[in-house]
Amino acid sequence: MNNIQILDCTLRDGGRIINCEFLNRDIEDISYRLSNSNIDIVELGFLRDKIHYQGNSTFFEDVDQMIPFINKNSSTMYVAFIDYGMFDFDTLKHHDGKSIDGIRVGFTKKNFKEHQEDLLRCLKSVKQKGYRLFIQGVNSLGYNDQEFLEVIQMVNEIEPYSFGIVDTYGSMYMDDLRHYYQFVHQHLKKQIWIDFHSHNNFQLSFAFAQEFIRLAEETNRNVIIDATLNGMGKCAGNLNTELIVDYLNRKKQRNYDFDEILDIIDEHMYRIKEEKNWGYSIPAMMAGIFGCHPNNIIYLTEQFRLATKDIKYIVSMIDKDLRQRYDYDNIKRIYQEYNSKRVDDQKVILSLKEKIGTRPILVLLPGKTLVDYREQIEAYIEKNHPFLISVNFVTTFSRKENRLAFFGSEKRLKEYTHLKDESILLTSNIRNTAYDLVNYNTLIEPSLDIFDNTFIMLMNLLKRLHLTNVCIAGLDGFKKEQENYFSDRMNDKRFKEKYQEINQELETFIQQYLASSPSGTYQLLTPSIYEKLFKERKGIACEN
Repeated sequence: MNNIQILDCTLRDGGRIINCEFLNRDIEDISYRLSNSNIDIVELGFLRDKIHYQGNSTFFEDVDQMIPFINKNSSTMYVAFIDYGMFDFDTLKHHDGKSIDGIRVGFTKKNFKEHQEDLLRCLKSVKQKGYRLFIQGVNSLGYNDQEFLEVIQMVNEIEPYSFGIVDTYGSMYMDDLRHYYQFVHQHLKKQIWIDFHSHNNFQLSFAFAQEFIRLAEETNRNVIIDATLNGMGKCAGNLNTELIVDYLNRKKQRNYDFDEILDIIDEHMYRIKEEKNWGYSIPAMMAGIFGCHPNNIIYLTEQFRLATKDIKYIVSMIDKDLRQRYDYDNIKRIYQEYNSKRVDDQKVILSLKEKIGTRPILVLLPGKTLVDYREQIEAYIEKNHPFLISVNFVTTFSRKENRLAFFGSEKRLKEYTHLKDESILLTSNIRNTAYDLVNYNTLIEPSLDIFDNTFIMLMNLLKRLHLTNVCIAGLDGFKKEQENYFSDRMNDKRFKEKYQEINQELETFIQQYLASSPSGTYQLLTPSIYEKLFKERKGIACEN
């Protein structure tokens, strides 16, 4: 008898990275070809209520909606996943042999503790309606042995098809796997299969799978291993289907069609990965270390230009229970708290006012137009003798006594700390005592998502200094199809998908800033996507 089964959950767990927005034709193709490759179990997606299913998605609200994607001319078992609390089990139709064969039900420790009676009723109803029941307790590491035993006792009472060991946050090490496997094997009824679902935060998923198989053979146990094509999944992703297929073929004499698996990856996964990245990364490792929901890491990585150690410290500040969910407002609050080092900056402000005097200000942003329009910038400097303030870089325009580099990002600052004779000003969130600091909290815009964008903080600093004769160069705006900085080192592809959002946020800020400064002169020296906002002032371009 085959005591090792592969459950491919690409269309469900893998799909979460694209909000399960697969085209219908792709769902059908992936499903049929997985079954043709002899994959034992294919998970088609989620069952959810309170959605309006219109196709091109693997979020379904009814089992009948899955029928077109099931290859009935194969021996593959088809299943769907229900998160307890996100579907009304009373509306689940009885199994009629036309749609899925089984249902996997996931629940949290909190669900188990607070709603055990209703959870038990829902789980039993799946079996009563004729489906094979797969029970998945979210985050096995979150239970101590006594608590986990209580879950297993409930599972034994129900006698489902399988019970899962789930490494929800990618936090397990090999000794954890062995402990939980032996514990479940010891207490779970023999006829119930043991499922293992891992995430690849520590690059251990494939090693886990091999050890899981060894343990199954040693204990003569039926087991299921979850995997996704190309490891597709949020953050670090999952065990790669192609790896476990090749391993079982070559080491355990199985007959999966490896070429078919590779063809699916060629035709579907590579295209998706061009738009959505997954796999091992340092931030993903952090999610594993702190047992935290990957959305927390994704938000910190995409929203803020943070050094990895800062991500580590911020995640460590999130309450342990809250880490397993995601609350972006809470993360934003903690991020601000982490950065809110207050300093007495009055002397710095007075000194800066004295240094600048009555000269106009030329703000230099790191847009590519700084290179393309260098002659115009030099001509403006020659004619107007402004005081230069560069944002997150040190400029070579003008003499050193006539310029200042303003940094709101520690990551950007590190490239210039070797320049000892440059005038550098930092916001107080940067942990560096070698330079003058101004208060971070007085410069941010809490109402915006990009509240501590360095350009925003500089403009607010100029307002504190009562400097209103300002010319700006390099404020190009962001476009996906081109390089956006004068230096390749400054490009960060992590933010590519957020360019439109960043542009809109900056537009909102500029519009409000100009409206609140009716007597000031604010002009552009180089082309910008924000030209329309400045045209409403006293001209589009600074005079040379």
